[in-house]
Amino acid sequence: MLKRTVPNNFIRIDPDNTNSKDWLIVLEAGTLVGPSPSKLRVARATQERKLVKRGGLLGKSAYYLDVEDYDPRIHAVYFCPQLYRYEQDRKLVPLDGVEIGELIAHALEAGVKERRPWYLPSDAMPHEPVIDGELQEFDTLVVDMPAPRLAASA
Repeated sequence: MLKRTVPNNFIRIDPDNTNSKDWLIVLEAGTLVGPSPSKLRVARATQERKLVKRGGLLGKSAYYLDVEDYDPRIHAVYFCPQLYRYEQDRKLVPLDGVEIGELIAHALEAGVKERRPWYLPSDAMPHEPVIDGELQEFDTLVVDMPAPRLAASA
């Protein structure tokens, strides 16, 4: 009765993640139509974020990410630190947010729940997330990147 609700685009986060400069990766599932090589796509990848602090009962504060256009029916949010890859001359090059998001999407693809992309106006929000997979934790992660595609010269 006294429970305050938060908007659907607010995602609760741990207070330790409020000052993080990690990449914010928003993955989207269930919106790709037709044959596709993957079930997930990177909807957003950024290091900027809007935080909202809400006071709770007994003085405990809760922190939320305000993610524009976030829908828990189709989106999942992940944090990831800056990742790097080696070039041919063994020089480290930072990956951009979309490349990091594609690596996360590839790791989680098997855990995507099949859902229909439409729903009735009377349907409630789902209780379980759209992606049920869990990421493994690594001290070090080495990923073989696919060979870059060369542009066809005309």
